[in-house]
Amino acid sequence: MKSPETSHSGNLSADPGATLSSIGGPSVDATEDLARYAEAMPPYHSSAGAILLAASLVLISFSLRTPITSVGPILLEAVRATGLSATGASVLTTLPSLCFGFFGPLAPMLARRLGTERALLVLLALLTFGTALRAVPTWPALYAGQVSACFAVGLMNVLLPGLVKRDFPRHVAPMTGLYSAAMCAGAASAAAATVPIASSIERITGGASPDAWAYALGLWALPAALAALAWWPQMPPAGHHARRAIFVVRGLWRDPLAWQVTLFMGTQSSLAYIVFGWLPTVLRGRGMSAVDAGFMLSLSTIAQAVAALSSPMLATRGHDQRAVNVIALMLTCVSLMGCFFAPLSSMWGWVLLLGIAQGTSFTLALTVIGLRSPDSHVAAQLSGMAQGVGYLLASSGPFVAGYLLHSTGSLVSLAVLCGAICVLSAWFGYAAGRPVHVNAQVEQQVQSRTPEA
Repeated sequence: MKSPETSHSGNLSADPGATLSSIGGPSVDATEDLARYAEAMPPYHSSAGAILLAASLVLISFSLRTPITSVGPILLEAVRATGLSATGASVLTTLPSLCFGFFGPLAPMLARRLGTERALLVLLALLTFGTALRAVPTWPALYAGQVSACFAVGLMNVLLPGLVKRDFPRHVAPMTGLYSAAMCAGAASAAAATVPIASSIERITGGASPDAWAYALGLWALPAALAALAWWPQMPPAGHHARRAIFVVRGLWRDPLAWQVTLFMGTQSSLAYIVFGWLPTVLRGRGMSAVDAGFMLSLSTIAQAVAALSSPMLATRGHDQRAVNVIALMLTCVSLMGCFFAPLSSMWGWVLLLGIAQGTSFTLALTVIGLRSPDSHVAAQLSGMAQGVGYLLASSGPFVAGYLLHSTGSLVSLAVLCGAICVLSAWFGYAAGRPVHVNAQVEQQVQSRTPEA
């Protein structure tokens, strides 16, 4: 492993060539065969252009978690209406992280084929379609819509960090915090508003519509459609020539630190998706109303948004991130135990603490990808590895949580599972927080000018 330079603080490299970040991540099969495409900085020379770009990224990020957190608060209604089994409900809550892990590594191929800007526009259109499809009140439509939406989100998860590094090379940490906060804000909105939207639809129809839950899920296609319209002006002109360089990153999958970063991402994400998928159901099982349970998840994700804005600065201020990573996971463990067993009257305090802890750990997991990378080429490959393998690992969390809840009927088993994941995540976070770089080699093979259609 190589030690980072002392001037390293959030920016991936002081080398101007290293700021030409390519998009995407490695295939989960082999890094050796992957080519890195680094696009030249687009012409966002004016502050107005940079602000418009940042605003577009915020709108996109807002829509990246609404398909996920909108399901949990209304899951019991969906199960009753569609006849889903307990296993089917567990699979439904597992789909997001499973799709992120399987489909995220496809992002580099799509970006090379279409260009990053056009790839994002296509994915936004797919996200809009998939989210809207959930308005059809049948379990096949619910599954198909959720898979389509999560497919799009999984690829955009990988594309956005590279886009930020390419277009905001001197502001990677604050932009990471900004789009992480936007994701949390979208998650909070969907968690809080889905049940009230369904209730409003029932009132408007005079109780004649038993499928209000599905219509409420489908309405979350509107923010995705708005994000697509906002992103449209970012399309490059026809015939635009983009300078592309082909790179190969070798040795990343054999590096222990790269795996520690990946497992830190995966374990803390597993906890996040357990919360997204099952916290409202747990609280309703303890006697809380559907509206209040959705509000508690929303309150937690609002706290995540606040924590996401401050975490990158906290991460880059010290010599390393070991202590803050461990503290974030220990606070997550304590607050989860409070959510499971503390009196319902004190729940607002526990969910606020949970949101702060999880927002901090999520943003730190994204930030250490850049801090542990010697340049932007390695950083984008590490991003793909961490999100591909990490989300596959995370997908097991909500599935196992659902199995334990339905098979034991006790929160003790769920608490043991979450406590064990917290300890593992803290250990990987400690290892990933050391001030060293991953040991990977970047080889430039071809350089050419290719027209963008």
